[in-house]
Amino acid sequence: MTFRPFVSSALVCAALAAPVQAAQPAKAPIEAAVRLADWQLARLDDLSHIPSATDETRKTRGWEQAVFWVGMTALADAGAPPRIRDAILAMGQRNGWRPGDNLYFADDQAIAQAYLWAAGHGAGAQALAPTRAAFDTVVNKPAVTTLAFAIPPEGYGATECLKRWCWCDALFMAPPAFAELSRQTGDDRYRAFALKEFWATTDFLYDPAEHLYYRDSRFFERRDDKGRKMFWSRGNGWVFGGMARVIPMLDAASPDRSRMVALFRDMAAKIKALQKPDGYWAPSLLAPENAPPETSGTAFYTYGLAWGIKAGLLPRADYEPAVRKGWAALQKAIQPGGRLGWVQQVGDRPDKVSASDTQYFGVGAFLLAATAVAALDGQPR
Repeated sequence: MTFRPFVSSALVCAALAAPVQAAQPAKAPIEAAVRLADWQLARLDDLSHIPSATDETRKTRGWEQAVFWVGMTALADAGAPPRIRDAILAMGQRNGWRPGDNLYFADDQAIAQAYLWAAGHGAGAQALAPTRAAFDTVVNKPAVTTLAFAIPPEGYGATECLKRWCWCDALFMAPPAFAELSRQTGDDRYRAFALKEFWATTDFLYDPAEHLYYRDSRFFERRDDKGRKMFWSRGNGWVFGGMARVIPMLDAASPDRSRMVALFRDMAAKIKALQKPDGYWAPSLLAPENAPPETSGTAFYTYGLAWGIKAGLLPRADYEPAVRKGWAALQKAIQPGGRLGWVQQVGDRPDKVSASDTQYFGVGAFLLAATAVAALDGQPR
């Protein structure tokens, strides 16, 4: 009994000393991301780990896999082993550097983000050419249709407004690719098109009172059993993460950049306020009670907030605690076998999720979050 005060003192000293050391070496998030990337790469052709896999999931040029490859480009840029870059280049070569089959569908344009990265990292002009040809068609003959989301009897895929960015997910899938194509080619038409469509979608889907986006127009009047608006976590994560990718490609003096930075800050404040005590964000953002962990939305918010701090757009003292809580929550979601769990499956609204649920796009979001946290760790305070 006499040694109890001594043990307590030692524990207290250790607890006090720990924060004095580097809170988290910059390499630690990258190591976690590489482990997860390797886990996913080993299962690219095996969909048994994805509980709700469909034919769309199997599409190597579709959005579900594309978001994984977007995360891989960020990981390669963050100093990951050469095999990460090599995997991206090999994927592009297998795909013939072609976007998805539907030229006007934002989800089929997402993979171009990885191709354009590859064009500047060893693949050369061949990686850019098919995307440029596809985007020329879109820009030269833009779709003329409403943004109102109405599913016809023929089914979801026949929805007319999908030719434009009438669902908030599209603001991650397409704008970064169009902006990057302008950056690489010097042709501003692609960026101008992306900004025009981004603001059209924002004017239509953004709720200025809530500082959040509706997933699409079907949700304008929907309420839960407590009368609350339905704002989907991953849906708003798509937008928030998309802005983090587009803003760096806008001229500092551009009115579009100023407007997007203001929007980003407005969303960031709301997002920070909605984080749950456990570090996650609820699948339905305004309904946190009894909400399960959900990692895809949480990863996009952690990514966006960390990026915003590093970019000087968000005060570190105000936002870093949310980043640290989000990153800790994401790490807890890695299952004993190495998979990222608690990823809500493909959908268009808040839904159930379990510990074993994973998906390509959830892994991609985790990689983006990890690289942004690592960059923040490496920034002098």
